[in-house]
Amino acid sequence: MFNRFALVCLIITMTGCALYGVTQFDTLYGEPAPQLRMTQSHDREAIHYLDTVKPIIESRCVVCHGCYDAPCQLKLSSPEGIDRGITEELVYDGARLLAATPQRLFLDAHTIEQWRERGFKPVLNEHLQHPDVNLAASVMHQSLVLKLAHPLPEQAVLGDEFDFSLDRNQSCPSAEGYQQFAQDNPLAGMPYGFPGLSQQEFSTLQAWLMDGAKMAQINEPSVLESEQVARWEAFLNQSSNKHQLMARYIYEHWFLAHIYFDAQPNRSFFKLVRSKTPPGQPIEQINTLRPIDDPKVSRVYYRLRHDKSTVLAKTHLPLALNDSKLARIYQQFLAPDYQVASLPSYRPEISANPFKVYEAIPTSAKYQFMLDEAQLVIMGFIKGPVCRGQVALNVINDHFWVFFVDPDKSSKADIGQFLAKNQDVLTLPAQDQSAVLPVASWFKYAQAQLKYFSAKMDLMNTVFEDTSKLNLDLIWQGEGHNHNAALTIFRHFDSATVTKGLVGQPPKTAWVIDYALFERIHYLLVAGFDVYGNVGHQLNTRLYMDFLRIEGEQNFLALLPANVRERTHQYWYRNATLSFNEYMQDKNRFIQESGVAYQTDDPQTELYTKLKQHLKPVLSQTHEFTQDDFSQLRALEQVSSHSMSHLPQVSFILIPDNDSHRAYSIIKNNAHFNITSLLNEASQRAYAEDTLTVARGFIGDYPAVIWYVGPNEVSSFISQFKNIKTLADYQVLKSRFAIRRTDPDFWKYSDLLHDVAKQYTGDAFGLFDYNRFENR
Repeated sequence: MFNRFALVCLIITMTGCALYGVTQFDTLYGEPAPQLRMTQSHDREAIHYLDTVKPIIESRCVVCHGCYDAPCQLKLSSPEGIDRGITEELVYDGARLLAATPQRLFLDAHTIEQWRERGFKPVLNEHLQHPDVNLAASVMHQSLVLKLAHPLPEQAVLGDEFDFSLDRNQSCPSAEGYQQFAQDNPLAGMPYGFPGLSQQEFSTLQAWLMDGAKMAQINEPSVLESEQVARWEAFLNQSSNKHQLMARYIYEHWFLAHIYFDAQPNRSFFKLVRSKTPPGQPIEQINTLRPIDDPKVSRVYYRLRHDKSTVLAKTHLPLALNDSKLARIYQQFLAPDYQVASLPSYRPEISANPFKVYEAIPTSAKYQFMLDEAQLVIMGFIKGPVCRGQVALNVINDHFWVFFVDPDKSSKADIGQFLAKNQDVLTLPAQDQSAVLPVASWFKYAQAQLKYFSAKMDLMNTVFEDTSKLNLDLIWQGEGHNHNAALTIFRHFDSATVTKGLVGQPPKTAWVIDYALFERIHYLLVAGFDVYGNVGHQLNTRLYMDFLRIEGEQNFLALLPANVRERTHQYWYRNATLSFNEYMQDKNRFIQESGVAYQTDDPQTELYTKLKQHLKPVLSQTHEFTQDDFSQLRALEQVSSHSMSHLPQVSFILIPDNDSHRAYSIIKNNAHFNITSLLNEASQRAYAEDTLTVARGFIGDYPAVIWYVGPNEVSSFISQFKNIKTLADYQVLKSRFAIRRTDPDFWKYSDLLHDVAKQYTGDAFGLFDYNRFENR
């Protein structure tokens, strides 16, 4: 009787008819109970999952369901995420008045029962474990069947019945309610808005689900990696105050990093975490909202936890550790002769201010440590949880270059004394934690920042009274080998990328970052930011960053002739609705003349040229065209601003070349009269000044278009691209060269894209995210 009814239910599922409600569901299939699906790595089910099932889930599902911003918080990038399931609760909500309850995988709950208590609903069957029920009571299976029953319409551009907006209403049906959902949304099958799985892929997943969806973890680290883990944990967990303060500093700067040991093939990745237990014992990770929060234990241990999740480009911050790195850190933090009389407090007013916490450590050690991995540190706010959405990112321009003050010039004892003297006005919004009233708090921090900026200008005007000191020798040259010396940041409206080198045409603005600015950016946007915080916390963080951006820009302007600085700054902030006049008053202005000699009437462009020459030995060439590349693609940068208006923020070009493929990125840079507007960015758009950057390789983690151009079609592609005048022209171009989301072969090209990306990016490779793939 049961088998027959279950079969009927399965048929009903496949045909999209209405099913019974929750009560009948439980009566037929038994009360729900979490299942233990993890199996040993050597079991047949484990081998099948890792070798056959997991690759399908990664390449077809994780590309949309991988991180914080996954629909319904469904993270399919790990067995734990699959087991956790779905919820309609939003992580990113810039309007909430109260801080949200954190829902971090591996941290805020550790069992399926705990996740169910938090409101997460299963996507796998948790009722009677029977092959038929495993399908009928599985949201994952029902969503795949729905796509099978209702494939994409046979049209190039999907209609309004598909909603691809990031802020769309969440539809997270349970297994019991899925059929009503399917009746109301017949085109909502998975993968949503993309072609369905192949018959073989569907059959593989269906058989896996029918057998109980057994899962397994990836292989444990190698013996050599385990030895390296033990070595680094021993180094980070020595008992002296000096060692403990060093380890705390390193952790607060590396906690987002994907650590690996660069001498190992088939590398594992690790996360640096705080644990209640010392090396040699199982890790008991300390659960706090932020890395600066009170661990509430008498002794913190810093451990390397094996990260078993799928690597995603949008959150991947690779960091290689080796013997030379260990020796470097020893020389930076332990070799210098200084004393740490006592360990600093974790009280918020202390822990949120790195200039108080780490006052004992020489400024030169801290600054050089950050510079060594400058891209990684800045990627923290580019790829960390703060950086999701247009409002979070409209604090930066779409394209700018970043340089750094040489540590030999900015980390001497007198600078350390200056920072110690001003540490109270260097306070950051993080000290108010996650629930704060924005207006009063904001005024306090604005006044403090203004005092610091005024004191800094006084110091700079004194130090550089001898103008011969104000020259390009102030700019760090990466010690002759470090490619972190020059970085390029691209903002893609609601995502961003940071890459080494000076990529693209000379930008409108640039930053020069010194130690104090670098540290505050990190503690504002990374170490001190709570993605679950209320609107006050998020607003204060966003507004405070205005001051830090301006400070970086002012450092750059100081290298220009004194008589062009104000005019240049005013051009950068045309039509500004928020007043920064206090910053530009005489008492807060750098007045000394630049020691850089200029020969033209365009000193900013000339300065860019000089900086390129100054940094030439260490400029990364990763994204520069070589003689083997299709350099004619650079002509695309000359398209009109009107043509650019129809283009997406990020698209990739694949060009077959013998047995491989060449890859390029097209980045649209939106120009602005200013970027001081928090909520009305469109009113400050300078459309006529938009630019396009074409670069070798991959820039961006969220492609909107994949262009596939034959080597003999490059000229035609360029010509048609440059002649775009209307949306219809753009759609004609896409019809010829683009792999649309509706292309029946979309997944074949997606696999190819990732294969090529692996070749180009190496250890930096991660799966792209398709949540911004366009439908035009």
